[in-house]
Amino acid sequence: MKKKIHFYLLNIAAGILLIVSRPWLAVAANSDFLQWAQQQQLGVQQQKQAFEQYKDKKDKEFTAFLKAQWITVDLKKGQQRDITPKPVVMPVAPPEPEISTPQKPQSVPKPVVVNLPPSTPLIPPIPVPADVVPVIPLSGEKITIEYYGRSLSFYYDRRLQIQLAYPVGKNAISDYWSGLSHADYDRLLVQLNQQKTGLKLTDWAYAVLVHKISDAIDGSGSNESALLSWFLLTKSAYQARIAYSRNKVYLLIRTQQKLFDLPYFRFAGKRYYAVSFNNTRQFPGEVYTYDSQYPGNVKALNMKVTAVVGANAKVNRRELSFRYKGQLYSIKTGYDQGRIDFFRSYPQMSLPLYFSSGVETEIAKPLKQQLANDMKNMSEQQAVNFLLRFVQTALHYKTDQQQFGEENYLFPEETLYYPYSDCEDRAVLFAWLVKNLLGLDVIGLDYPGHVAAAVYFNEKVKGDSVNYKGRKYMVTDPTYINADAGMTMPDYKKIKPVLITY
Repeated sequence: MKKKIHFYLLNIAAGILLIVSRPWLAVAANSDFLQWAQQQQLGVQQQKQAFEQYKDKKDKEFTAFLKAQWITVDLKKGQQRDITPKPVVMPVAPPEPEISTPQKPQSVPKPVVVNLPPSTPLIPPIPVPADVVPVIPLSGEKITIEYYGRSLSFYYDRRLQIQLAYPVGKNAISDYWSGLSHADYDRLLVQLNQQKTGLKLTDWAYAVLVHKISDAIDGSGSNESALLSWFLLTKSAYQARIAYSRNKVYLLIRTQQKLFDLPYFRFAGKRYYAVSFNNTRQFPGEVYTYDSQYPGNVKALNMKVTAVVGANAKVNRRELSFRYKGQLYSIKTGYDQGRIDFFRSYPQMSLPLYFSSGVETEIAKPLKQQLANDMKNMSEQQAVNFLLRFVQTALHYKTDQQQFGEENYLFPEETLYYPYSDCEDRAVLFAWLVKNLLGLDVIGLDYPGHVAAAVYFNEKVKGDSVNYKGRKYMVTDPTYINADAGMTMPDYKKIKPVLITY
């Protein structure tokens, strides 16, 4: 085992040494170049020369292409999610007979709580230290950005700071790309890649980081910032594009999942969204864009939330109280402000992405431990009803329109942070609690203007249910106050919901 570890560390050290001496290798690794070079059995110096020629050839061809192949497209208005009005006031379920607990000790059901500490979190622990120390020689202009509770420093070639010529058009943008391609951008890409790896950044978190760096170099919200973001994302192998209209430049990004409330257009059957990293509305209408893709780029942004972006172990506490079976419970939970700020950068997405998101370990662990202790010796049904009551009554209800002025789905950590939440927010949080504390399968239920959940029990439970893959899932509604498993909100009893699986 020691030999294996020693060999592994030697490989890491060798890899770092290669990046220090030859940072272009990290950029080449994002392309098909290295495979070709190895097949040709080229030496290191020959590889570097060949790679520079390879890059220059691609950039010259793309620069020439940008001077000619532009088309007019009409960006479609962003799609909206369910626009059916939500209940403004939560209904209250009629009193239900309490589930009797057997008196004989030997008949008391075994605890159903699983994954207690030490537990396996859905996401990795918080990375330490708060910053990633670059391993390449640092040179050029230094910038420091605030990245959700962290101060990150980067060094860049001043030739990346170019003034865009006006009027904005294909020639100005082509010349801008050409100027950037002659700068030493490799070292900045290596630093970006180090932060992506060290901080375990998702694709969206990486795109936000690129945007913040571009703003720091060229000015927040400027055309140059959008163009530099486009360049860096493209050189990172993501499918990013540029469009312009009336001297305004727009960054367009392809994503693996559908986004909402963002203008978009289709290229080769794929959607490209006019993204905004601060959730400001863009309505560009008719724009000009080029009719091709940078050679070799195949990556679309994966919008799944699986990283620890913003987590810095500075947890702010919040206390939530509720009653169950006549007893008062007080749960101390918390939130990480950096994470909350990061979640605000997200565009609006489809419900499965919220249901599949995790909760940062420092937030999840104490919350799970307290709830698990309170659910000792409960049956599955009692435990689920306990969690229902927690979400139904410990959290205050308001619709998104009332709280935010627009539809705004929340991740579980946001629901624990904001003073109010509505149906889909509660369903997402409840599903996460049931899955992580009780180990039971949960699906979402999407009604017109309402979202609930459904749980598959290992024991028999009476009430309303839905069928999924031949199994009966009992309706569980975290918005229907005092409702137990198997109870559907009266206005939705005769409506068949769309099942949200993830």
